[in-house]
Amino acid sequence: MRIDIPEIEKVLPHRPPFLLIDRIIELEPMKYAVGIKNISINEDQFRGHFPGHPIMPGVLILEAMAQVGGFALLYPAENRGKLAYFGGMDNVKFKKPVVPGDQLIMKSEIVKIRGDFGKVHCEGFVDDKLVAQGDFTFALQKPENL
Repeated sequence: MRIDIPEIEKVLPHRPPFLLIDRIIELEPMKYAVGIKNISINEDQFRGHFPGHPIMPGVLILEAMAQVGGFALLYPAENRGKLAYFGGMDNVKFKKPVVPGDQLIMKSEIVKIRGDFGKVHCEGFVDDKLVAQGDFTFALQKPENL
């Protein structure tokens, strides 16, 4: 499977520079997704994080992993147009820095769903090594219901 940016943008509301997925390579809607983020020195965050020692900010790693989970949640036709909001994060751990030139492989598994709420377990890997993980709670909402 290969889902590239034009198709990703039909599912997720995010747009550059905040669309943090370059490709979806595995998908079982409402179950799991695997996505890729290619880390480039040309990304704006590296101008200030950190000059001379660029590291992808942890919050952006978490957001990228959550977007992969959001793709699995929002892919079904009945969820298109909804937004996936963070409800919380638990068990977040960073194991290794992510730097320009890395390819971040993100795996997101939907652990639990009850109505429009649930939990997603996400992991990020570089060169088959775990670099970050976390459990995210979410709420799916239509923008007009906010």
